[in-house]
Amino acid sequence: MRTALIVLAALTAAVVVDLVCGVLIRRAARGRYKWLLEPLRHACRRPAAAVLLVGALYYALPPGPAEWQRYLRHAILLVLIAASAWLVIKTLSVVETVSFSKLPSDLVTSRRIRRARTQIRPVRRLTVAVVAVVATGLILITFRPVRLFGISILTSAGVIGAVIGLSARTALGNAFAGIQIAFADGMHVGDVLVVDGEWGRVEEVKLTNVVIRLWDDRVLILPTTYFTERPFQNWTRNESRVIGKIQIHVDHTADLNDLRREACRLVESSPLWDRDQWVLQMVDATPQTVVIQVQASAADGASAWDLRCDLREGLVRYLRDHHPQWLPRTRSQYQP
Repeated sequence: MRTALIVLAALTAAVVVDLVCGVLIRRAARGRYKWLLEPLRHACRRPAAAVLLVGALYYALPPGPAEWQRYLRHAILLVLIAASAWLVIKTLSVVETVSFSKLPSDLVTSRRIRRARTQIRPVRRLTVAVVAVVATGLILITFRPVRLFGISILTSAGVIGAVIGLSARTALGNAFAGIQIAFADGMHVGDVLVVDGEWGRVEEVKLTNVVIRLWDDRVLILPTTYFTERPFQNWTRNESRVIGKIQIHVDHTADLNDLRREACRLVESSPLWDRDQWVLQMVDATPQTVVIQVQASAADGASAWDLRCDLREGLVRYLRDHHPQWLPRTRSQYQP
């Protein structure tokens, strides 16, 4: 009877504490920190109540001589560990969601925003994994036979540990590479990359892989170790503006000033040009042709790609319709 009264009193106290905390949080959420406390109250109410109730039950139930009391207390301890891990994971999820909601949704204009989005998600996933591993370890520690059995396996059968380490090497390497990418400041969510001749925008940076949406809407998924071991191009590392370039071969007799005027007309009439810079230059010469290059800036990678296609099409059409003699030709000279 005494134990039952203690348990009932502890559960009642836990309920009262939960209600009081809920009232205090609701009042505080009306003020300055509403954006954080309100989501925490809604998302963490159940796990917090579970921690309070199970914790009160565990500390109120005294360890008795009976075997069923020890088993009951052990079971309550396992539930308490699981509920605590649930509460921490929920809190981390709310912090991630609130952090994303405080950032503007435009991923293209702000490099700082893209970097924050790239770093927050891998950190949250890593901390959730750490919490799950710690909780699992605490649960296993409470079982003495399992703990002794695991220690004996690790000390007497090193081959098993070596096999496990080799099998987990790739996953662990990708996980550490994901953390390195998140904080190395070489790539962010929303950046435009060129990988193996394909260009696309980074959609998501995970602990083990990076998801890239290519220009033709294909999805390229690469392990994070790819970006720590191989070179890649980042067109938007410092800013979202991208400079696109095209090259066209023309005959040596082509008038570059005339082509420059036509390129200027095409660039200035295009809505894809960001009104920043453009240039037409001769960048190479071969025995048959000269190579002209047009560079024009655009707001982002997709606009730069479309602008390049429009400029290439417009210049080729201009050469074909107005100056076909400037198209590449092969000359031969007859010598008797």
